[in-house]
Amino acid sequence: MYEQNDEIQKLREEILRLKDERCALILSHYYQRPEIQDIADYVGDSLELSRTAAKTDKKVIVFCGVHFMAESAAILSPDKTVLIPDVTAGCPMADMVTREALIAKKKEMQDVTVVTYVNSSAEVKAESDICCTSANVVKVVESVPKERKILFVPDRNLGSYASLKADRDIELWDGYCYVHDNLTAEDVKAAKKKHPDAKLLVHPECRPEVIEMADCVASTSGMLRFAKESSASEFLIATEEGILHQFRKQNPDKKFYIVHEKLLCVDMKKINLHKLKKCLEDLQPRVQVSEEIRKKALLSLERMIRS
Repeated sequence: MYEQNDEIQKLREEILRLKDERCALILSHYYQRPEIQDIADYVGDSLELSRTAAKTDKKVIVFCGVHFMAESAAILSPDKTVLIPDVTAGCPMADMVTREALIAKKKEMQDVTVVTYVNSSAEVKAESDICCTSANVVKVVESVPKERKILFVPDRNLGSYASLKADRDIELWDGYCYVHDNLTAEDVKAAKKKHPDAKLLVHPECRPEVIEMADCVASTSGMLRFAKESSASEFLIATEEGILHQFRKQNPDKKFYIVHEKLLCVDMKKINLHKLKKCLEDLQPRVQVSEEIRKKALLSLERMIRS
């Protein structure tokens, strides 16, 4: 938890004043700092935030997440001003695939359907047939006609999980989320030994051997639903530690433990209240996507949102 001191309170009041003045909507991913989640208008996973960004009537969208998320908002809402409080908040996994490399792979495979995780750049989305999130990946893969070859980009772990659940052969791009991929089966065994009665909730970006040990495999929003509906009182969480804030807020009578302290995304923690305030003051940094890329990427995102 963060300390609620006078400085924090003053910052909060100024941010809320600026938000109203700018007619802005503040979106926060579950992995953000607790104080960012608490001041946001909406906290969610990638799919929920994309849908919220697409339907808002606010003039300004402030995306407290990483760069590809703000790009997606800019693609879906070209008439809005889309801001990110720290433009250096990126995603190493998104950087593991480039537009040029994807084009080359498509030529090599020929006549292939490209399913791309939303954790990717606008340029990569523009070369994709349909995007997905961890919340709807299985549904998206199942929607591809069985006679079609599938290339899944860029997360090999999420693609492997979808392949198993949908019973489809999938060509996997060799990318991964370093936060989730770093978690090992041995790490999980050690945590389960420490908390033997706890249910294990695992994100599908984790390695297959970790997923196999789970009581629940789900997106961040899916994990939260599971914990809320479960009769269990203790849970081990195998995803980025920022989500603990929502688990504890929504379930004050239950106990939640992060499986390992390595489950920390440095980029997700770059945004703070000072940067959020300055962003609203200056209406910068702004995230923009060229119209040529935006139109092509929009098709794959709209298919994702409809799924």
